[in-house]
Parts: sequence; structure tokens; C-alpha cells
Amino acid sequence: MTGVVKAPGAFAITPHKVSLCILVHTYASPSQISVPFPFSSVSQHNRLGLYLLALTKSCDDILEPKLDQLINQLREIGGLLDDWLTDHVTSRLSSLSAPDDLFNFFNELRETLGGPDSGVMDDDQVILDPNSNLGMFLRRCILAFNLLTFEGICHLLTNIGIYCKEAISSSSYEHRLDDSSNDLESLSEYENMDLNLVFKKINEEMEARKKATEQVSFHLHLPKDLSTLVEDVEVFADTKPEHNEKGGESSSYASGDLLRDVDPDGGVFLRTNWQIQGYLMEQADAIEKHGSSFTFNAFELTLRQLQKLAPEFHRVHFLRYLNNLHHDEYFSALENLHRYFDYSAGTEGFDFVPPAGSNGFGRFEIALLCLGMMQFHFGHPKRALEVLTEAVLVSQQQCNDTCLAYTLAAICNLLSEIGFSTTSGILGSPFSPMTNVGTSLSVQQQLFVLLNGSLKRAESLKLKQLIAANNLALAKFGLTHVQRPLLSFGPKISMKLRTCPIIVCKELRSSYHLISDFCCEGSTMTTDGAFSTAWLKNLQKPMGSLVMSQDNGSGNNSNPFLFFTQPSSIPGSVLQLVGSSYLHRATAWEMYGSAPLARVNALVYATCFADASSSSDAVVVHVKLIQHLAAFRGYKEAFAALKIAEEKFLCASKSRILILKLQLLHERALHRGHLKLAQQVCDELGVLASSVASVDLQLKTEASLRHARTLLAAKQFSQAAAVAHSLFCMCYKFNLQVENATVLLLLAEIHMKSGNAVVGLPYALASLSYCQSFNLDLLKASATLTLAELWLSLGSNHTKTALTLLHGAFPMILGHGGLELCARAYITEAKCYLSDPSFSVSDNPELVLDPLRQAADELQALEYHELMAEAFYLMAIVYGKLGQLQQREEAASSFKNHIVALDHPHDADDPVLS
Repeated sequence: MTGVVKAPGAFAITPHKVSLCILVHTYASPSQISVPFPFSSVSQHNRLGLYLLALTKSCDDILEPKLDQLINQLREIGGLLDDWLTDHVTSRLSSLSAPDDLFNFFNELRETLGGPDSGVMDDDQVILDPNSNLGMFLRRCILAFNLLTFEGICHLLTNIGIYCKEAISSSSYEHRLDDSSNDLESLSEYENMDLNLVFKKINEEMEARKKATEQVSFHLHLPKDLSTLVEDVEVFADTKPEHNEKGGESSSYASGDLLRDVDPDGGVFLRTNWQIQGYLMEQADAIEKHGSSFTFNAFELTLRQLQKLAPEFHRVHFLRYLNNLHHDEYFSALENLHRYFDYSAGTEGFDFVPPAGSNGFGRFEIALLCLGMMQFHFGHPKRALEVLTEAVLVSQQQCNDTCLAYTLAAICNLLSEIGFSTTSGILGSPFSPMTNVGTSLSVQQQLFVLLNGSLKRAESLKLKQLIAANNLALAKFGLTHVQRPLLSFGPKISMKLRTCPIIVCKELRSSYHLISDFCCEGSTMTTDGAFSTAWLKNLQKPMGSLVMSQDNGSGNNSNPFLFFTQPSSIPGSVLQLVGSSYLHRATAWEMYGSAPLARVNALVYATCFADASSSSDAVVVHVKLIQHLAAFRGYKEAFAALKIAEEKFLCASKSRILILKLQLLHERALHRGHLKLAQQVCDELGVLASSVASVDLQLKTEASLRHARTLLAAKQFSQAAAVAHSLFCMCYKFNLQVENATVLLLLAEIHMKSGNAVVGLPYALASLSYCQSFNLDLLKASATLTLAELWLSLGSNHTKTALTLLHGAFPMILGHGGLELCARAYITEAKCYLSDPSFSVSDNPELVLDPLRQAADELQALEYHELMAEAFYLMAIVYGKLGQLQQREEAASSFKNHIVALDHPHDADDPVLS
């Protein structure tokens, strides 16, 4: 929703821009030909040009760098030219002691620019194109200087004096002065230069500005609040991100030296509108990416500093809203959202072109959209839906098709994430987007209509990112909803009530085209600014010193292309959408039952999109990979990976990492027979869920499922069945059909273990029907296994039926199932053979012993004592029939050990729990 920001406002000439003009004049000196002096190679010349280009576009701060910071950066890129460039900048600045010097300097800059009136030029002469980036920068600086009054020129000289004086007083520059005779001469120039119009007015200028009460221009020197800024800034003098000993980045993600100390006797200069808005957009992306781990207080202080220096820059309130939103500060977020739209009418920082017929009084529809999304974030679904549907009405009244498209997408996201049994009271209102369709449709049918309508509207408006997001939403909808006719009357066409994986894959692949079309919606500020900022930051990295190494003059001129070590210029929002398609693919393959493909897509996301991913998506992919480890490698490796994830992500309440930890603890507690711990974990899961009925349905379903399994392990069958039945009713009410298949399978298992196999058969068959409708192949194989166990429980007469069902499910189970599912299948196969009256153990003992051994080996990693005891019990029976007494005693001893472990669990000494 950020879009392209407004055109930049007034461009004021500052000492930092004068320094850049000196460097640009050095880079493109009109008096030189071929490779200009002092450069000895083309690579040296290009290196300075790349640095100047990045410096004029970077968005890493709100304040311009000081002279000592500029000198430090020149050392990174200058190499052997470090001394010359530093001396040239400082000496040229020191020579600007009178207004005439400034006039002469800017007249020299005119000669740097080429044009139709440049005259005859040599082929190798370096002339800047006036329409190039550096050429435009010089033209704006010259124009800004020409617009200055005489008093303004005197102020500029005063600022240059302060700018140079701060560099002299800095310790780094003093050390540089002690090491070089040239620098000593430069120091004497500063001390002895004639500043008739500069230094004798510095104190008077400072006092006059502090007493000024009029509003200061946005881009001019603004030291009137420095006395109060010093108190604020001194506490947070060092806010650079630190790295802990374990290699993970600390919770500070604010880029750059944001809150540096401010000298009350020095100058503070804001960057241009273009750069400040680019910086704020980068910080907004960082807040959405890192969430609650983004530094709250440090960034809040930066925004307060910007608001003091430029009170008319109202976008600060919107950044405060985002900062409070992702730190769950409801009242502060609401207050700053209202302030932003009250002060700026929602037009500052958005790509806003008033549509035809609009009254032009603001963007109330954008305010409603943001308010609805905020209510959704804080878990108020009904209130959010009411606000969003009102936003639809206002968007239609204002003819704001773009806002309408995004509002429809937000409603679709709300309906898909939150459970609504009915929307007749909201979507049936006069300003509802469903008014023309009617509310006789179910919530899912309304969602399908809205998704298609939102996609068509985004395609008509050519909103590429919204098109990709709608494609992902349609793919997600196709995963969990069968195709149904929208009309309940008229001729019926034959239709299989099943999901269509082909349509899901088609929608997922459609989002890939975004990466080649992103330039249609991309912002020049977003791409160039972010790219230049990253380029400058990499100067401080060890890799940068190698890539930027100076030619040594020994003939070795192999210099790698500078941008090889730079990040991609593709916008982060585009990379997030493309990465989300891989997450959706991983989820789809999980549901369809292909564990290897799910793991591959999760690894692709973690490898290729980790830097651009949001914190929530990064947590999701880590959860998927850890769950895969637990299912296929056991708990030891899963908990080791979980420890790494806990160090990387903030384990706050309702965090997915915390939920995953509780899930793993519950599963292992059940396998070890520690039922009290299992019940305690279930209670903690239930506490994490919201008290609102339709919020956190997935978490509530998970908690109820695990509560029923805990009661089943405690052999409290009636209570377990009651919990499972109540859960099925809730899932049916909110149309959680995939979860219904799991609950039905659990009910079948409860009745089977309670001795009512006949009662459990209908539940298993119903679960099997759900699995077929939604293409849940692995869950279908698990339901088939449970159905085989039910038939086996009915007596030896049904062993053939059970064995046939089991062998039909074996390819899916052994190819894609986890350790527990495979072990259950092996044990059930052995029980089928042993229950078959026509099977003789002595004729083919390995047919039974091999699956039992494999089951015991696989269950060892899960510490599943109950199933392992059953496997060794069956092995002891087989060895007894074969007359192998020693092997029988060993199997019986193992059986006894696992029974004792079930009766006396030792989880209290578990280091994971502590």
C-alpha cells in the first residue's frame, strides 16, 4: 500500500552537498581528458562514480553525514587515493571563506555539465550528462544556490565553518592529522583562513536561530531544538545492531547510526524528501519483516527527532502506527493512525491521484482500510469486517478503484483466516460487496466470489503484486474447498465434489510471473534507494574491502565487478510474494501427502528467500522443517533444531515457535507415558488461544485434539469421545473440513481402543471419504491403516480384508509416512499374519519378524514405549513358537523394560523441560 511517494519538495544546499559537488567536480573535471587526474585507471575512476551515485540516493538515515563520516567512507573506496581525496575535499572547503568564493565555485560546476552549447569536445573528455543522476544532482545544487539570498549565502558559509570545525575536533580526524604532513598543512589552513563573514558570526547565528519562532523550511538548517535533542539522544548514543556470541542478530534492526550524538554547537541537516521518505519506507518494510523483534524505543526516538526537526512531515505518525502495531500496543497504534489521517488526510507518502468525481478532501477509504487491518491484527474480526465493508462503500463513492481492490483482498484474507459461521448481518448490509450476489450463499461461496472479483479488479487495474497475492489466495482456497455450483436452482451439471490440485498448482505458478513484471509497479525510490543503501553498508564489511581493493600497479588489474557482492535490486515485497508461493507449495504437498516435495519447497524458501522474508514467514518455514525432523528423524534432532530456532526468533506468547515446542513436548510425553505432563501442555496450548470464538481456530483445534488424545492415552474413552465430538461440531460450524477428517479418524481410534470396533467403522469410512474429496493422500493412507486395524479387531475371520487394505496403503505409508505411521503399519501387518489361521510361523518366520524389527528400530528414535512394548511382545510370541528361548527372553526383557518405563516416566529430569 505504500506505492510511489510524492515528488520531493524544496532542495536546499548544505555543506554535505557542497562536499559532494567537490567530489563530482573531481570525478568529471572538464579540464582533463581520458582518465582524469588523479586517477591512474578506469577502475579507480568508476569506483568513485559508483560511490557518489550511491551517496546521492542512499536512504539509510534522516540526517546528512558529517565531514568525518564522509572522510571515513572515502578511505573505504579511495585506496591509494585516500590521502589525495581527503586533502582535496578539506582544502577546497577551507578555501570557501567568502561569498565570492562560493560564486566562483558554483560557476566552475557549470563547466562540468555537458549540453548542446558545450562546444567542441575531445573524444576522451569527461563531461557529465545533465540528465544523468549525477548531472541532475549538480543542476539541483546550482539552482538551490542561485535561489539563495545574500543572507542565505552567509548562513551557508556559517554552516560550512561549523561543518569543518566538527571534523577538526573529531578524534579520528585528529589522528589522521598527526600522521601526515599534508594534513598538518590542511589544519593550518583551517586555523589561519580568513572567515570575516563566517566565524565571527557563528555565535550570533546560533543564538538568533534558537530564539527564532517562525517555522523553518523543511530542508534547511534546523538547530532550534538541539538543546532538547541532546537530552533525548545521549541515552541512546550507540544503537548499532550487535551480534550475540551465538551468531544471531540482536533484536535491533534499525539500520544505520540513527541516533548519533548531536552537538548543540554544530549543525543538523535533514536529507531530501526523496531520501527521508525512502528511509521511512525501508523502516516500514523492516518493521513488517521483523515484527516484534524490531527495536521499538530506538526507532521511536528517531521518529521523535524527525518530528521535532520537521513537524510538517506527518508520515512519522504512520510509522509510529506500524511500530506500535507490530509490538501489540493497541491504544498507541490507534492514536497514531488517527493522527496520521487527521493531519495529512492520508495523502502523504501514498501514490495518490484523485480520481474523477472525487471531492479531494482526503482519503477516508484508506483510513478505513488501515483501521480494519489493525482490528484484524488485534483479533477483533467482526469489528474489522464492519470497518472493511464500510471502506468498500467509501471507495465506490470516491471512485477509488485501487483502494477498492485492496479492500476486497483484505476482506478475502479476513474471511479465509477467521472462522465465520455466517456473515448475513455484515455482508448483507447496503454497503456490502455481496449485495448484488445475495447472502443465501455460504461463507465459503461468498469468499470464492470475492476472490474472483478481487482478482479481476486487480487485473483490470494492472496491480501486479495484488494479482499475485490473489493467485496465492485462490490457491489456498482451492486446497481446502471442493468445487461446488453457486446456483441452487436450474439444471444441474455433473460435478465431482473434490478439490482440484491442478488448479492449485496453476494458481501457484501464476504468481511466479510477478518477478519479471515487478517494474510495472515498482518505485524508483524503492529500488535505487535500497540498492544504494545496501551498497554503502557493504563498504564496512570485510568482503567489501576485498572487492574494493585498489590496483597495486603490478600489472594485476583483475578487479571483480563491484555489484557481485550486492543484494538483489528486486523489491522486498516482490520477493516476499514469490517466496510465499513456495511456502504455499510446501503446505500443499504436506496436505497432499508428499513429504519429500514439502521439505524441498521449504528448503528452497529458507535458502533463497530468507533475507527478504518476513519474520512470520521465516518462523513458518522453520516450523515445517522441525516438524519434518520430528516425524522422520526423531525428537533428539528436532529439539536441537528447535533450540536454534528459539535463539533466532523471539519466543513470545502465541509465537509459532512456542506452539511448536509445546506440540513436540506433548507428543513425546504421550510416547513416554507421562500423562500429567501431556495434560499440562494441553492446558498451556489452550491458554494461548484467544477467547474470541472465531479467532485462533487452528490453535483451538490443535489444543482440543491433543486433549482428546491425552484422555485416550489415559483410557478415559467416554471423555475423549465427548471432547472429539465437540471438536467435530466446531469444525463443521466453521467449515474446517480438513480438520474434520482428522477428528473423525480420532473418533474411530477411540472406539477401536474402547472395544467398540463396529462403532468405529463408520467414523473411519467417513474420514476416508473426506480424504478422497480433498486429496489428502497421506491422511487417507493413515485412515486406511486405522480401517485395517478395525477389521482386525473384529476377529480372525477379517484378517484377509485387513491385510488387503494394509497392502494397498503400504506404498504411500512407506514412501511418505513418518516413523510412527510406518511402525504402526509394520506392527499391524505382523498382527494380521499372526491372527490368520492359515499362516504358519515356522514356515516363514521372517515374514513376521522383519516388520517387527523395523518397527522397533524406527520407534527407538521416538521413544514410543507403548508401541515398542507391543512389538517386542509379538516378537517374544514368535520366538516362543519357533523354540528360540534365548531370543524370546531378550524380547520379553525388552518388553518388560518398556512397560516399566510407561509406569515410571522420568521426564522431570529432562533438560528440554528445564
